[in-house]
Amino acid sequence: MLLDLKYRAFVLSAAMLATLVLSAGAASAQSGEPIKIGYGISQTGGLAANGKSALLAQKIWEEDINKKGGLNGRPVKLVYFDDQTNPATVPGIYTKLIDVDKVDLIIGGYGTNMLAPAMPVVVQKKKMLVGLFGLAVNSEFHYPNYFAMIPSGPTPKTAFTKGFFDTAMAQNPKPQTVAIVAADAEFSVNASEGARENANAAGLKIVYDKRYPPATTDFAPIVRAIQATNPDLVNINSYPPDSVGMVKAISEIGFKPKMIGGGMVGLQTTSIKTQLGPLLNGFVNYDFWLPVPKMNFPGVAEFLEKYQARATAEGVDPLGYYIGPWGYAQMQVLEQAVTATKSLVDDKLADYIRATTFKTLVGDVKFGKDGEWAQSRVLQVQFQNIKGNDVGQFKGVSTQVVLTPSEYASGNVIYPYEKAK
Repeated sequence: MLLDLKYRAFVLSAAMLATLVLSAGAASAQSGEPIKIGYGISQTGGLAANGKSALLAQKIWEEDINKKGGLNGRPVKLVYFDDQTNPATVPGIYTKLIDVDKVDLIIGGYGTNMLAPAMPVVVQKKKMLVGLFGLAVNSEFHYPNYFAMIPSGPTPKTAFTKGFFDTAMAQNPKPQTVAIVAADAEFSVNASEGARENANAAGLKIVYDKRYPPATTDFAPIVRAIQATNPDLVNINSYPPDSVGMVKAISEIGFKPKMIGGGMVGLQTTSIKTQLGPLLNGFVNYDFWLPVPKMNFPGVAEFLEKYQARATAEGVDPLGYYIGPWGYAQMQVLEQAVTATKSLVDDKLADYIRATTFKTLVGDVKFGKDGEWAQSRVLQVQFQNIKGNDVGQFKGVSTQVVLTPSEYASGNVIYPYEKAK
């Protein structure tokens, strides 16, 4: 009995020693001051739904990387501020992050309209920046240390709606006319410029081409003005509140062009999909990731499982398809660059990012001219067979049919638009 007690005491002591050794090892593996990564991200205002979704994804990455020992032996801490979906707040946020908070690295927040006003500060401070979903943000600056986490490729303005026009021009009889409408804001103007190029290349006659103020709330007069020109196609380039207003006005007026959509931000968000429900049927619009088999890249299913388990409690998009994987992938690019270079020096990181293909949740990422993706991979998706307003019908792709690119296609377009209603 005495020998047995001594043996048990020895085993217990050995177990406690092993626990202490493991704890000490984890502590030594992750020591020192945190690496602070700073940014602005919309938590209120028109981009809040997507901004909150992106932030949850970034927090999951922060937790994952710290569980693995941090970056280069140091823990990681995200330092973020709400830009309120107000471009005027952005320069001040990034100036504070760099000069007052003394963050080690910065990343871009979400959306073209929020990234563009950050660029003058980034250039002046000579920082490296990986932006999230910014359309052609660097087309005027040509800043070598900017990189775009958006799959719009080397010609981003035209890539955004190329699939929309390619799909339309493949129909018989071919459409002849198009209306282009856009909010008078950075993203929408860039997207409409690309749409104009695509329309001209397709030989379409542009019968309406106007912008509306970003603060517009009544879209019925705009829709009626477009309807009066009787276009075959309507290309809309809008931000979330406008997109909802446009869809509702088009339904209320009974406007039925042959094809409609293209550049409408917000229709990818689950809360907007469930709000609009069957009103979306027939709209053809861009997207960046959906659960088609060929987009089941390594790690994305595991990430979405974590994300969706927390989404409801955190009040964010319950599915997270649109921006969740991209917010995580944005951080993976930074993670891999810091790990490979063992550096936090902006120029060194930028040199590495320019030369490297990254393995991420959204597939292989290679950057090219102006920090855009070397190859485009913008999806065009048509809403079909939506019967109600429940979330469940948006979990797959039966109501969100991928039309282009062909390697990711999951079905065929319903044309003209009214046949899908």
